[in-house]
Amino acid sequence: MLKMAADTGTTDIVATPHADLRFKFDAELVAERIRELAAATGNVPQIHSGCDFHFSLENVQAALANPSQFTINGLSYLMVEFADNFIPPSAEDVFREFAIHGIVPVITHPERNPILQGSHELLRKWIQLGCLVQVTAQSLTGRFGKAANRTAWALLRKSLVHVVASDAHDTEQRPPRLDRACKILTAEMGAEAASLLLEENPAAVIRGERVWIQAAVPSPPKKKWFLFGQ
Repeated sequence: MLKMAADTGTTDIVATPHADLRFKFDAELVAERIRELAAATGNVPQIHSGCDFHFSLENVQAALANPSQFTINGLSYLMVEFADNFIPPSAEDVFREFAIHGIVPVITHPERNPILQGSHELLRKWIQLGCLVQVTAQSLTGRFGKAANRTAWALLRKSLVHVVASDAHDTEQRPPRLDRACKILTAEMGAEAASLLLEENPAAVIRGERVWIQAAVPSPPKKKWFLFGQ
């Protein structure tokens, strides 16, 4: 997977093992595995630590007690995934509490979540609270079905997306490739927007810095930007 990612242009990748009721997240073990992979590959692409943080009471409490064990590179950004069938009413309050603790949630693949597919204004509200939104590259090409494809493009055109990521699981069905998404984003939105979503904002997240979101996404795009994030 790492070789495929590197061969198709990826320079950095965040390892995001699950943190949920089924899979116990062990930050020290993850760090050890990343060191092993980096040694085996010459650290190309460069691997960064993170987790797929499932939104649950136990996880929220653990993150508030020790944010760095879950955040990307132990810095500001936390990748948050919701269950397909339930969004807790307390989510907004938790996001406010996260902000107090310096945690910036990154809502992952909302275009594939049946609830969030029809809740664009909820995502907008979360963004106003400081959250970021990440969509999956293969959603742009139809890999996850018509609803995910339609939602992903709608969110992009409403300026509700900060990052496009591979969400890779293997080398065939869920490959770690972003080159195809780059081509289609460039064709639909322009090279500047594609670079923002695939390079500039992801790099800022990895470094724990602020990210940018395009103010409008016409085709061709206009050069107007607003600042979001911590």
